[in-house]
Amino acid sequence: MSYAVPTRAEITEADKWDLTQLFADVSKWQEDFTWLQREYPKLEQWKGRVGESAQSLAAVLEFEKALELKMERVHHYASLQLAEDSTNNEYLARIGQLQNLLTNIGEAAAFVVPEILTIDDKTFSQFMADPALKDWRIKLHKIRRMKPHVLSFPEERILALGSVALSGYDDTFSQLTDVDMKFGALMDETGREKPLTQSSFSSFLVKRDPELRKRAFHQFYAEFQDHQYTLASSLAYSAKADVFHARARHYSSALEAALFLDDVPVSVYDGLIKSVRANLEPLFRYFDLRRRALGLRELHLYDTYVPLVPEIETRFTFDQAAETVLSALAPLGKNYVDVLAEGLRSRRWCDRYENKGKRSGAFSSVSYGALPYILMNYNEDVFTDIYTLAHEAGHSMHSWFSQNSQLFQDYEYPIFLAEVASTFNEELLTQHLLQTTHDPKMRAYIVNRQIDELRGTLFRQTMFAEFEKIIHAIEEIGDALTLDVFKSEYHKLLETYFAENFVLDPELNLECLRIPHFYHAFYVYKYATGISAAVALSQRVLSGESESVDAYLNFLRSGGSRFPLETLKAAGVDMATPAPIKSTLRLFEQRLAELEELLL
Repeated sequence: MSYAVPTRAEITEADKWDLTQLFADVSKWQEDFTWLQREYPKLEQWKGRVGESAQSLAAVLEFEKALELKMERVHHYASLQLAEDSTNNEYLARIGQLQNLLTNIGEAAAFVVPEILTIDDKTFSQFMADPALKDWRIKLHKIRRMKPHVLSFPEERILALGSVALSGYDDTFSQLTDVDMKFGALMDETGREKPLTQSSFSSFLVKRDPELRKRAFHQFYAEFQDHQYTLASSLAYSAKADVFHARARHYSSALEAALFLDDVPVSVYDGLIKSVRANLEPLFRYFDLRRRALGLRELHLYDTYVPLVPEIETRFTFDQAAETVLSALAPLGKNYVDVLAEGLRSRRWCDRYENKGKRSGAFSSVSYGALPYILMNYNEDVFTDIYTLAHEAGHSMHSWFSQNSQLFQDYEYPIFLAEVASTFNEELLTQHLLQTTHDPKMRAYIVNRQIDELRGTLFRQTMFAEFEKIIHAIEEIGDALTLDVFKSEYHKLLETYFAENFVLDPELNLECLRIPHFYHAFYVYKYATGISAAVALSQRVLSGESESVDAYLNFLRSGGSRFPLETLKAAGVDMATPAPIKSTLRLFEQRLAELEELLL
């Protein structure tokens, strides 16, 4: 018996997100698209006049805001449609059409920021005190901070014109890995033939049969090996583009450029790597425990995802997963839970299941004044998908609180904070599951799950972060980023972050070519810092510490109104110090000791 991935049309409507709450139909989307085409040339009337007065500055900012509200929503709709089926030619054409328009608008608006930056400091201070700009003070402060890295109008225009062309490597990677690459099928443990896809790969890796895990791993990576030169070229151009933008804007490095927007010192990034590298022994101890618990002579990467408790077979429907998540988040109060419950049950925030052409993985996406949509590829037999739902719900509720508390220009929170809200939810889910089970085997299962989450989010993402730093440094000194360089540098890190008795299959060197986040450089470190902040904040909430819930909800409400380190410090955690990282590393070691006692 074989199972085929369903087409989009074969998915039940109740299991799809409801995009009519963004636009009733495509004709309504087209109306906003046409409005943008018609209105954006009016920006020209402010060229050379931005700094005339506080009123003139306010007027151009308000007009830009009107454009951006429409731009954000039309892009939200088009990108969600493409995510649900990237083989749909209508969706591909629409996103291409939109990208061209957004490029034109970016070109037309390229004069605004440079003109703001040419206002002298004394005049700018007077403007900032004017009531006409009271809603724009946070945004203007952030713009003025960029002064050393914003170019002249002609230069900014060129960068705007080239923005789409200089990011094409990401689209190439997505189309290749999500559409063109075919991984075949495998006979699962029930004798049923099941397609091997980007989404189902994780389902095979949690199977009890070690030979099935091994076949899935090698068959999956065989397809990446067949495309390794194309993928290496694409990743190399991604790094080249990062370095180009950093140099064009007068940053000392691509890393500094990526961290500057969040006002995060490079020392935070380096401190993360230093702290994790200094505490790898518990990780190695865990790998050895895993090898012994599974009864294996040697451990491979494909053996690191299967639960260590063989008697526990989990199967949760999507609705059961949603109810579990909602129960876990009860400490955050009735309002938080009620809003999320309505979103998951009746308002159809979530696109639940895999279909042909659908983007792999999961994400949460929002535009101002609209629902925070969640893309899932939910598998009932993958226990971690419950955590994925909790994770994406964290993003969505962060967006909900932010847009209901902040003005449009201040609501968008940076990724550094986003990963706190999502992993915070995962921590509450773990505690809920541990509190509601009295079965030692189930407890061992959940503790094992938390250890694997910390391993995947703190240790693994830090290794990824180190890889990103290395390859950008190679590009910055003028050396070539070839397939061999990628594989060699990645192998060195594998040797560092895995125990000596861990078998590093040659195919594992190709892993660096399949990580989507590498196309958004210096992003992954935020998972590691995010889980560390989330652990600290969740411990405060669960301990009943006075006003900790209000402090956390205020963190969600703050959106992008402050820089991340300042926002987190107000919520009760100082990420400028190594303390949160070290505390999370201690939690890993504590959970490991508990698991050793439960299993051995």
